[in-house]
Amino acid sequence: MEESGKTHILIADDHQMVIDGIKSMLSDREELIVVAEATNGQMALDILAADPDRFNLLLTDISMPLLSGTDLCKKVKMQFPHVQVLVLSMYNNVPAVKEAIAAEADGYILKNSGKKELLHALHRISNGGTYYSQDILPIIYGQYQKQKEQDEELSQLSLREKEILALILKEFTSEEIAEKLFISKKTVDNHRQNLFVKCNCRSTVGLVKYAIKYGIG
Repeated sequence: MEESGKTHILIADDHQMVIDGIKSMLSDREELIVVAEATNGQMALDILAADPDRFNLLLTDISMPLLSGTDLCKKVKMQFPHVQVLVLSMYNNVPAVKEAIAAEADGYILKNSGKKELLHALHRISNGGTYYSQDILPIIYGQYQKQKEQDEELSQLSLREKEILALILKEFTSEEIAEKLFISKKTVDNHRQNLFVKCNCRSTVGLVKYAIKYGIG
């Protein structure tokens, strides 16, 4: 755990050169102490499990053998919630960033970041904050905007219409939908017509595409 303002760090990366480079950058910082290192995700988890109170910050890569960085982050947040997690990755694409955020990582910076940004990120996170690299902020903002637009689009549909749309996606017929929801086929057909209008679709195929696009079902 943190003592006298010091941050005890576990580094997890499958490239020893990266680990050595980080240790070198932190060697002159008395407040940032690299306590242990691991060359795969499972090793890092085992080290934490053996003595979780030794650490308060995990610096991890995403792509590692045995256990990925994001899966490691999820397990750490569940089992050792006092440990902060900073993801250090070469990936600045949407899937990687989304996975890290979903895993509740406290920060995300790119491997091409310099010493100054790494130190800034570590200090922010070790003091209870978060830090995401400027290079990936547009991705986070874009995902927020996409989710906002999706929520606004789906808000026009009633709960029953969403249920029927999800069943249409599963290739249920109107008769099967009526039976499953305990309503008449006529009621299902009426809802289907309303869906055509609200979703701006002309066919069942269009409704299926709409459902997939907005994550229904």
